[in-house]
Amino acid sequence: MSNISRYISAPAILSALALSACSDDQPVLTHRDLDGTDTFFASAEAQSQNIYYKPYVGYVGDPMPFFDPVDKNFKVLYLQDYRPNQAVTYHPIWAVETSDAASYTSLGEIVPTGTASELDAAIGTGSTIYHEGTYYTFYTAHSPNPATTAGINEAVMLATSTDFRTWTKDRSVLIDGGDTYSRTDFRDPFVYRADDGSFHMLVSTRLGGKGVLAEYTSTDLRDWTSAGVFMTMMWDRFYECPDLFRMGDWWYLVYSEQHDAIRRVQYFKGRTIDELRACTANDAGLWPDSHEGFLDSRGFYAGKTASDGTDRYIWGWCATRAGSSTVNAADWAGNLVAHKLMQRADGTLYTTEVPAIASMLGQARTIAGFSLSGNESRLMPRLGTENRIEFTVTASSAHDRFGMSFARGSDSEKYYSIIVNPENGDTRKINLEEEGGIGFIPDTDGYTFATPADGVYHITIVTDNSVITVYINDAAAFTTRIYGTLKNCWSINSYGADINISDITLQSK
Repeated sequence: MSNISRYISAPAILSALALSACSDDQPVLTHRDLDGTDTFFASAEAQSQNIYYKPYVGYVGDPMPFFDPVDKNFKVLYLQDYRPNQAVTYHPIWAVETSDAASYTSLGEIVPTGTASELDAAIGTGSTIYHEGTYYTFYTAHSPNPATTAGINEAVMLATSTDFRTWTKDRSVLIDGGDTYSRTDFRDPFVYRADDGSFHMLVSTRLGGKGVLAEYTSTDLRDWTSAGVFMTMMWDRFYECPDLFRMGDWWYLVYSEQHDAIRRVQYFKGRTIDELRACTANDAGLWPDSHEGFLDSRGFYAGKTASDGTDRYIWGWCATRAGSSTVNAADWAGNLVAHKLMQRADGTLYTTEVPAIASMLGQARTIAGFSLSGNESRLMPRLGTENRIEFTVTASSAHDRFGMSFARGSDSEKYYSIIVNPENGDTRKINLEEEGGIGFIPDTDGYTFATPADGVYHITIVTDNSVITVYINDAAAFTTRIYGTLKNCWSINSYGADINISDITLQSK
């Protein structure tokens, strides 16, 4: 383990602590007792969360955002994951609303599941569009027993509302794979209005065993005609949660790759729809950038976007982990995480912090800078429940390895580190490691980004309970989950490196 240079001194900690007793007579630290200490504190997460939203009961699955032109705000529909869910009827659609992608108001359930014998006994991802006084939400109907639903396992169904509060299912609108596409994978409808004035729907499905996005068109959002295959999927991949939009001079398809080896949110780009479609034709693999269009780490999934005409945001979920252990396998669903989606001059995309988060956390506290060399760490002040950290790292070489640890105290034998690793002299990659334990934590890695020529890394970190997002140089975003982050210390570390840390600020709540 690294040598620790303490930022906080803790003389005679045990004698200074005021202890209170639980029913089992075990001493527990109170919030006041933490002041002036730097030992690890076994903190409990809040039942509901603010920056990275979760409902008071359950978790967020597959967000379906859109901009509401009536209320002039974003509505984010999502699949409600109760834990435990009912065995057959599960994942009703709930919703929140937000004006800034940083603070949310719950709207509760808007589309319930069907009964156990109906096609939409379980519900999957969809999309919402507003037209002539009516909201149309298209969603995936999933039958756990196709024998009772005419052999259909998945299909597209519709619910409508005139006020976004009371919804009616229109069971006359039903689109399934028929004799052409898969009846098992026919899901995640995305509806948009194209330049031709018609409505277009993309559906994730399979044709002859290969993943495709099927296309349908309509003039009234009720009667749909097949327009064939919009886009094939690369190799044996399957694109979930498709999202098509134009931003400036470019068209984009954002999707989530289901394959276990990838399991991340990606995108393709083209100056025209046809150029976009050509990115995967005959497995061409015309990736938009040097890292296959990844927009975040494996800790961010099912990302879809919405724009108010000025700013575009992307919402996905950060999975909880089995047994509330950082090293365990990811669950399905978690917290709602948002990024601002940005575009470079060459059309490539990247994600940044949502601007409104900084204003939620109050006055920034300035911390003096320092240098680290060799295998050295500096323990930093105890965090709150919600935090925003900024600092700059200046590395002496392109091969310097450094990182940030969380859920750490002066007495910690194990802790969790987000490490900026040199892949080679030209690229970097962010990984999550358990120091003093298993080392690299599987299925948490990020993606490569260019090593800055000047060796300067501007880093912003946002934490809300156990959810953490790191942004570096408008070049990389890394979302992950580290249990025990709140109320504990964190550190900045060098690993055989010479680095200088400056411009450190902390906002905490």
